[in-house]
Amino acid sequence: MTGWLIFFFGLFLASLGYASYISYNKNRSSDEFMLAGSNIGAILGFLTFSAALFSAFTFMGMPDFFRVHGVGAWIFLALSDAFMVFLLIWFGFALRKKAAQVGYKGVAGFVQSCFKNRWAGYLVFISSFLFLIPYVAIQIRGISIFLDAAFPDLIPAWGWSSLLVILMLVYSEIGGLKAIMYSDAIQGVIMLAVIWIIGLTCLEMAGGLEAGLAKVEESNAALLSLPGPKGLFSSPFLIASAIAIVLIPVSQPQFTTRLVVMKNLKSVHKMAYAVGIFAILVILPTAFIGLYGAVKYPDSSTADFISAALLFDQASPIAALAVVGLFAACLSTTNAQIFALGTELRSLLSGSDKSNMRITQVAILVFSLIVLVFSTYMSDELVLLARVSFAGTSMIAPVVLGSVIFKNPPKSLLLVSALALSYFILSLLEWVPAGFAGLPTDAAMYCILIPLTVIVMVAHHFTQKPTHEA
Repeated sequence: MTGWLIFFFGLFLASLGYASYISYNKNRSSDEFMLAGSNIGAILGFLTFSAALFSAFTFMGMPDFFRVHGVGAWIFLALSDAFMVFLLIWFGFALRKKAAQVGYKGVAGFVQSCFKNRWAGYLVFISSFLFLIPYVAIQIRGISIFLDAAFPDLIPAWGWSSLLVILMLVYSEIGGLKAIMYSDAIQGVIMLAVIWIIGLTCLEMAGGLEAGLAKVEESNAALLSLPGPKGLFSSPFLIASAIAIVLIPVSQPQFTTRLVVMKNLKSVHKMAYAVGIFAILVILPTAFIGLYGAVKYPDSSTADFISAALLFDQASPIAALAVVGLFAACLSTTNAQIFALGTELRSLLSGSDKSNMRITQVAILVFSLIVLVFSTYMSDELVLLARVSFAGTSMIAPVVLGSVIFKNPPKSLLLVSALALSYFILSLLEWVPAGFAGLPTDAAMYCILIPLTVIVMVAHHFTQKPTHEA
């Protein structure tokens, strides 16, 4: 397999080098570096959005999620992502219209301008920092688990993590957001192709869909129904997960920014439809891999199952492609999110363009080092950790939505989101009860946050018209 690895990695690194070369401009402004010139077409936009959304946790986490928790994993992610497309269409239109009026350098700065309150920007940045750092660490943790299991005597897990972070820093510092988007496009194509090849291979090794399901029903029938063998997929869990995932374009800045930098609204709409199709296509084969794991590796650890299903049980060329595909997925998502944190910080700065660029680049280095440390302490529950990130950032969605909907958004939304975010963080630290009224924390918070947000917005409507009516 070594020869295939060298060949595919050579092609991948050469493509990254070329993307950096065509993206580099010595005299570029900070807007060109951080926002890719705001001229991204539908195809590149769809690929970069999809690749940032479906990353290493999809490639590695979802098959294990199917294997351990059953068919409810499909409802958890695939249907939720399909619903997200409908929000993308409206939100993309409203966001771009408001951004054209007040300017856009990042979500934090955008919100700060709309609310005319610096604490609004700080709230968004704090939320992004607290939940994107662990989310990026998930990606690095996932690939280090896989590579360490696949090549146990080569370098330690922290060595793989360090290599990934160094490559990410060099690439993003040279090419900026446009280079990251090219990397996303490369990764998206690789991931979709590889995951289908592996998924169909695993389905065949499981004896086909009908025979595989029969074997699973015989050994663990609970995998084929809700709430699953461990009772995870309860109605509150699925509903809360859907809300958190649907709100990703609103609450996670790497996605919000991608809506703004598209060259026109038509491109945004095409991108939204394509993302919905991509979601189904990329998640379906993970169910096949999970089915194979439930049949052949029901009691194995995450690392053992993933390394076997994606590497040891595959033909050498496919195994090599899986390694490169996972590495590419992890690199592009890590790039996108660390860069997004840099963009958010820059949007709050008020110095000269040159000074802001220097501060931002140093900050990206610092964020990367923090992620590297975090990745050594993450657990193997990649999907559940990703879900926490989605839920945590969704607590500030009322602030972003208020910024988009109203000309002068109500300041009370800042208090609503700040209290929701604070309680969610404290529940993770186990300083306050994790959930109440028989509901998990995120579901309970949504039961309060959503009605309260609606009440505040409806009440404010009578004194301030929405921007699309102004």
